[in-house]
Amino acid sequence: MGRGAELQQSVTAMVGSRGIAADVWVTDAPGHAYDIATKAVARGVSTVVAWGGDGTVNEVASALAFTASRMAIVPVGSGNGLARHLAIPLNPERALDVALGSHDTVIDVGELDGRRFVNVAGLGIDAAIAHCFAADGLRRRGLRRYAELTMTEVFAYRSQDCTIEANGEALRVRPLLLTLANGSQFGNGAFVARSARTDDGLLDLVIAKERAPLAALLQAPMLFFGGATRLPGVTTRQVSEVTVTSAAPIPYHVDGEPGVGGTTVRACIHPRGLRVMVPRPAA
Repeated sequence: MGRGAELQQSVTAMVGSRGIAADVWVTDAPGHAYDIATKAVARGVSTVVAWGGDGTVNEVASALAFTASRMAIVPVGSGNGLARHLAIPLNPERALDVALGSHDTVIDVGELDGRRFVNVAGLGIDAAIAHCFAADGLRRRGLRRYAELTMTEVFAYRSQDCTIEANGEALRVRPLLLTLANGSQFGNGAFVARSARTDDGLLDLVIAKERAPLAALLQAPMLFFGGATRLPGVTTRQVSEVTVTSAAPIPYHVDGEPGVGGTTVRACIHPRGLRVMVPRPAA
């Protein structure tokens, strides 16, 4: 029996032990989770559980946004950024209890270059790292691999001049980090915008100016202790729409999933676009 079949049986048994009837699918390629979730919406399924990492969550959320269906998350990925932001347990059994519960919240949905995201999107060095991480496939995952790629990309990455238009203002910058945060962290406890909220109808635009590679490496641990916004040379502002223009095509990521836009990419926020199962607040 293959790993996928074993996982399917295990999850089916776990759900069945709670007296719930559910269809359990194992994805086998990028985009498969989106297709499954889209078909579930068409059948009128009330709750779709994204059992996986940020990429799986992104696909399911993209399919469920602006529908009556709710998304639940069992976070078993490398970063689990949105799940951590929403305080969803990292233990699969406990997360499944939340997924099958009765409490939900409504969060905003971001859009960058026509692609939806629910946690974080970026157009700077985080995009370069996301492209490298995706190129690894499933061979190497986790925080250690992110750290290795970050050390490599800090020395290889070359910031590009760009113009950022937001809130009626045009900024000419050469950023190391250019991030749109709906949630507060990349994942693994690395905060990009600690005060970001998923329900305020705004994105936190975080811009970190270009700096020497050694300085960037020495400052990187601050993501885990204070967040990017506490670093020198970092500015943040809340926006509902933003346009970024550069001389060359712009690489980006949405929830860690890589993409490449044209020389101009646009982003916006759609308030209250997705219902998500979350833990019930403490009494």
